[in-house]
Order: sequence, then C-alpha cells, then structure tokens
Amino acid sequence: MSSSSLQLSPGAPSLEAAYAYCQRVALGHYENFPVGSLILPKNVRPHVYAIYAFARAADDFADEGTTPAAQRLANLTDWRCQLEACTVGRPTHPVFLALGHTIQTHNLPQQLFHDLLDAFELDVRRARHATFEDLLDYSRCSANPVGRLMLLLFGHRDPVWHEMSDAICTALQLTNFWQDVAVDLRQNRVYLPLEEMTRHGYCEADLQAQRYTPAFVNLMSSLAARTEALFERGRPLCGLVPGRFGFELRLIWLGGMHILQALRRIEFNVFERRPTLDLRAKASLALGAFRRATFSATTPPTTLQIPT
Repeated sequence: MSSSSLQLSPGAPSLEAAYAYCQRVALGHYENFPVGSLILPKNVRPHVYAIYAFARAADDFADEGTTPAAQRLANLTDWRCQLEACTVGRPTHPVFLALGHTIQTHNLPQQLFHDLLDAFELDVRRARHATFEDLLDYSRCSANPVGRLMLLLFGHRDPVWHEMSDAICTALQLTNFWQDVAVDLRQNRVYLPLEEMTRHGYCEADLQAQRYTPAFVNLMSSLAARTEALFERGRPLCGLVPGRFGFELRLIWLGGMHILQALRRIEFNVFERRPTLDLRAKASLALGAFRRATFSATTPPTTLQIPT
C-alpha cells in the first residue's frame, strides 16, 4: 500500500498500522455499519474502514451524553481541522493517516466529509426538526455522503447514479428514524417532523406519553409512504451497479424496504416493538439480492425530484 504523496510525521504509525486501526474500529461497531462487509473486494475494504472510522469517532463526539454541548462541538471542530489538514500536512492520528491516503487514492471530495460533520454538529445543536424538508436536509448531510463515497470508491461518478444513491440513503435514514421513535425519545430526540405531527393532530405530549393513537398511525403511514417513494426513486441503481458492490447495494435496499414493511405490519406500534432483521429475513434478502434483474426493469430518470 503506497503512501503516495502523503507525508507522515516522525513517530506517527505506519500507513498499514493506521488502516489496521480503522479496521478494528469498523469491525468493533459492525452492527451499525451498513456497508463494507466481507462481500466487498479486499482491496476496497481498507478505504471503507477509514471512512467509517472517521465517521464513528465524530458520531461518538456528538453523542457523549454527559459532556457539555460546547465541548462536543469543540471536539467536532478539532476533528474538522484534522480533516482539512490530512492531505496537505503531516497527520499523526491513525484515522487521518488512513483517510488522507484514501482521499488521495480515490480523489474523494472533502466536502462529503464536511457534510457528515455538519450532521453531527446539528445533532448537538438541535433535538427537534420542524418539517419533513428539514429531515431531507439533515439526511443530505448525515446519510447521502456515505452512498456517494461508496460509489466513488468503485469509480462510479455519474451524477444521475449519485442522485439515485441519495434517494436510497435518505430513505434508509428516514426508515431508521421511524424504526427508532421510542429509542430516540429516551435520548430526548424527536425526528418526527413537528409540522406533520400538528397536521395529524398528534402533539409532543402524546409522544412523550407514548400514546398509540389513530392520529399517530396516520402520521407514520404518511411518512412511510414518502419514504417508500424515495426507495423506489433509487431502485434502478441497484440493477445498474455491477459486481459485489451491486449485490451489497441490493441487499441494503431490500433490508430497508423490509423494515418499512415490518413497520406497516405492526401498524407502526413502535412503542411496543422495534422491527429488526432476524436470520431468516437476512437469508431471504440475500437470495433476493442475487436477482439483479428484479431491479433492472425501470429506466433511470435523468432528473430526480424528492417527494414532499
């Protein structure tokens, strides 16, 4: 693994050791990592681990519950400074040794990493979101960069492909919000749009009391329909991306849709049950992911519009 033009400071770990560190971070939190499994080619995995280790640390900074918000933001600012310097300075932190090399090797836009940090900072500053459009904007920073970075690691730079990836990643982020309503509530986070709650006659006091009412079901049903529309907007990409990453992408898409449908089957009673993927479901999804033709029937549009 060549260090390219990356300059290492005296006493810094080797590039190989830096990537090994990122791998330990990624595999140690694998249950939270949607991409980068052993399905992916061996030569790509270290770069995926580097991206994940960067995001994992930033997420930990944002979620340090007992740390004052000002300190968490300062930690994220320091992380941002190290990001900006990792390809031009002499990085010493193993994450930025590996990440700087990954950015240079694959010509990755640093803005995508800044977008991720913007989302983590927003998590510190804001625990409520007024509108559905606010959630879309949050997902643009929190989720969409991951899909774009994965496409870039495999050399896919078509803007239309990236837009379809955005639709899938946003849908996955939203599905996670709907799945984790009760979990987030325990951390004083509400990702249900306040405007939508008001429209459906469901207030935050109802949510805090975990009242399962027809208004809540209608609210969640409306949000799920818009989420499914996003999954469908991105679906053609699953049939276009070749090789192992294409299989992984189809598996992720099917997993997200499975959770969304599971939420419908329990009539969105997330206060009583959190839908997950069991072994039987995972086996079924893997079989479905092999059927690439299933995703190829729709011709990808030249312009994608996000439903509102």
